[in-house]
Amino acid sequence: MTLPPNLPLRTLLRLLLGVLLPLLVVGYLAEDVLEQQRFTFETPMLTWIHAHTSPALTQTSVLLNTIGGPVVMGGVFVLIVLGLWFTQRRAQATFTLLGLGSAVGVALVMKLVFHRVRPELWPRLITENGASFPSGHSTTAAALVTCLVLLLWRTPWRWPVLILGGLYALLMGYGRLVLGVHYPTDVLAGWLTGLSLVLGTYQVLSSSLKSHSTPGGA
Repeated sequence: MTLPPNLPLRTLLRLLLGVLLPLLVVGYLAEDVLEQQRFTFETPMLTWIHAHTSPALTQTSVLLNTIGGPVVMGGVFVLIVLGLWFTQRRAQATFTLLGLGSAVGVALVMKLVFHRVRPELWPRLITENGASFPSGHSTTAAALVTCLVLLLWRTPWRWPVLILGGLYALLMGYGRLVLGVHYPTDVLAGWLTGLSLVLGTYQVLSSSLKSHSTPGGA
């Protein structure tokens, strides 16, 4: 990504804090995962979470497992893209397709590359057969929330979506730990991957998005 001269401070901060820094953290985590190094805090943290989880939170985590899965999220993604496309917001539809698609695609490739084995600390309530790093549910949650916030940033809905969406992404990630299907670093890498790729896509397409923006657009 080439940075033009006289880059606005807001754009520069978005690139540094929203794209570059998250990618650096993911890279650091990925290097240790690739070398099969263990983060010593992870197993004690998962054990503590399991010991202090209520039945209600467990059931909520099971529900979020279904909501954040490929079937439901795939349908949500398609509906958003089609809704934008058929309401003549073609640039926003393209951004959504590329932003969400890149986040999901990169997460899948990372799973294949790193092939981290999932934790086996207690009997699971759900079946997860794929690799552990990064958390796909956390990636899609962060990507979806970031995308919606950007699409609605110039509307009165931006703060409700930012707050509720942030809580949703946090709860989705925490739910993966409650269910014992991911390590904490899987969830963190998922959040940062979804955030950085959607923000990066937004920056690449920013000129097109601004030229085709509407009062409800990005």
